[in-house]
Amino acid sequence: MPPPEFIEAIGGPIRRGPSDDELRLASRDVGGGMRQTDLSVPDIHCGGCVQTIEKALGALRNVDSARVNLSTKRVAIRWLGDGAPPAMVETLLDLGYEPGLYETHDDGKDNALPALIRALAVAAFASMNIMMLSGSVWSGANGPTRDILHWICAGLALPAMLYSGRVFYLSAWNAIWHRRTNMDVPITIGIALAFALSLYDTIHSGEQVYFDATVSLIFFLLIGRTLDHVMRERARTAVKSLARLAPRGALVVQNDSHPEYLPLSEITPGMTILLAAGERVPVDAVVLSGASDLDRSLISGESVPIIAEPGTLLEAGILNLTGPLTIRAAAAEQDSTLANIIRLMEVAESGRGRYRRIADRAAELYSPVVHLAALTAFVGWMLLNGDLHTAVTVAIAVLIITCPCALGLAVPMVQVVAAQRLFVAGIMVKDGSALERLAEIDMVVFDKTGTLTSGSPQLLDPQDIDPGILGLAASLAVYSRHPYSLAIARANSSRAAAATLTAISEHPGLGIEATKDGDRYRLGRADWAVSPGAVETGTVLSCNGTELARFRFRDALRPGAGDAVKALRNAGVTVEIVSGDTMEAVAIVAGQLHIATHFSGVLPGGKAERIATLRREGHKVLMVGDGLNDAPALMAAHASMAPSSAADVGRSAADFVFLHDNLAAVPMALTIASDAGRLVQQNFALSVLYNAIALPVAIAGLVNPFIAAVAMSLSSIIVVLNALRLGWGGHRTRPVSANSVPYAAASRS
Repeated sequence: MPPPEFIEAIGGPIRRGPSDDELRLASRDVGGGMRQTDLSVPDIHCGGCVQTIEKALGALRNVDSARVNLSTKRVAIRWLGDGAPPAMVETLLDLGYEPGLYETHDDGKDNALPALIRALAVAAFASMNIMMLSGSVWSGANGPTRDILHWICAGLALPAMLYSGRVFYLSAWNAIWHRRTNMDVPITIGIALAFALSLYDTIHSGEQVYFDATVSLIFFLLIGRTLDHVMRERARTAVKSLARLAPRGALVVQNDSHPEYLPLSEITPGMTILLAAGERVPVDAVVLSGASDLDRSLISGESVPIIAEPGTLLEAGILNLTGPLTIRAAAAEQDSTLANIIRLMEVAESGRGRYRRIADRAAELYSPVVHLAALTAFVGWMLLNGDLHTAVTVAIAVLIITCPCALGLAVPMVQVVAAQRLFVAGIMVKDGSALERLAEIDMVVFDKTGTLTSGSPQLLDPQDIDPGILGLAASLAVYSRHPYSLAIARANSSRAAAATLTAISEHPGLGIEATKDGDRYRLGRADWAVSPGAVETGTVLSCNGTELARFRFRDALRPGAGDAVKALRNAGVTVEIVSGDTMEAVAIVAGQLHIATHFSGVLPGGKAERIATLRREGHKVLMVGDGLNDAPALMAAHASMAPSSAADVGRSAADFVFLHDNLAAVPMALTIASDAGRLVQQNFALSVLYNAIALPVAIAGLVNPFIAAVAMSLSSIIVVLNALRLGWGGHRTRPVSANSVPYAAASRS
């Protein structure tokens, strides 16, 4: 074996990784005597890597399961907690993957994308210039002029070979060194042989060289690799956004009663924490003292803040709105509600990764088939005429003409065009592979608050309230950020002038109090504003304890909600509501939209469980939601959508984000995805047909490496042109219908 310094210099791995002690400290107890260790493996880049790693780790003693998340490049290993950790690090190193401990709060930049773009730029520059110079040779340049042009092409090709091509060389070398293969091995062999043969012919004044084929091959392959990386990297932003919701630390009261700011990782159950208004709860906790309003919409989906008082249980991530609280930590950081939601999202993403491109699924078969075809061509031509130069040329042509560029572009190019069509319709695509999944759905699950409704309560019948009374209530309401206060202020925006108030104060969880002309006015809970201690409900305005007006509120439906649900139902798609809001609020919305199946009071884990149940029943579910409480369900669903008004985490977790308020975006997206699905199938058929024709032609020696590169490029261009049809003629966006959603009927048969 070469020395480590040599291996590292040529791209091979140096044996590094966390020790057994670090693995045990970083692992967590998942019950049943099992522990889970999460490792980061940056070198994972295709479906073949996923299968290799899961198979090798799953075979280790005491390992219960190993799951790879291709988007976050994370490997989760469950193992028996007794004794030392299994040899997971050593196994990964033997496979050629260097692991590290996975950090949920990784806010690091994507360093791989700039490197890919630089490599792509170098290859594009070299390719364009070599093609231009090659045109002179094709036009009839010969003798010394031709030799000079060939040497210039060699000089241009060399930096593209060394710099741009290393993306494939390092991957291929790593696979070969560890006695396995991948798609980059035949690509590397083809590039190296084409360059070597061209350099040989240049030195010996040959008439034909293939530098143009070499560099063009690198360029087209890098386009596919870059598009693939961009789409996978976007999936990681959901977990990053969710992790950023948690504060980095909290103000903890130590034994000497002096507050001290501690990092989140150092907060343990039983510690006393001071939580100011406007801060998020750092870990699950219990209120010891104080009173405040809490915004739990990101956790439960409820549209109305709840009151915090001594004994109230607080989940990590909820927002303290109006007053300071003293709380006692009930869980450590890794056991908090927020951490559990992060894990739910990552588990869901790992499972969803199995719907990635067919090109990834074919990775294991592609490499050995191409090697065998090239070897067969080489041996056959050596036996036929014994000319080594001809045999090598034919083998190179086989390697190049069977390059999976068209196959690799079949999906991403349709995704790019579909993304543009969706953007014109006000819909952004967050995950390219979601188009394929969206075209398969047969059921839509809606969240209520902020999705089917606007998420902003509105005052009912403001015209029936005396303008003077409404103006007085609005004068009080402008001093509060409570959703009901905001609704009252909006309802009076152009009706009555503000009253002159003094001694204004907000009582957290109760309401607003002020004085006017010696009278005490209160706007808030009835049992506080009218008669403290009495059994009263609702929101009222009172003067010296006497009720002046009672206010009722309703969360209005989002524009287009009725038409969208009707269009989905007409297309044969089943619709239901799963919400964390109250039974009454959900029933009202379900009745307005004529949705028979609806669930209320559902927590984040329950929403994901409902999606999982529907999947087990055979449904392909589209989840449409907007809050943190919807994030695990968005990740677990077959496809997912969120409005632009959604929480950052909801937008990041969703596959699609619609920019306008109208829910017509949902059936519109289904239509475009259905059209895109048909074009993807056509592109795959074209790719298979191309290879079925091109491979025998190349083996027969009827094409040289340059013609092979041209043919490979033409197949890619045909695929791209077919993808562009998504915006032409019969593929113009049209309303969703039973004909445009053929999967609906198929799923019920």
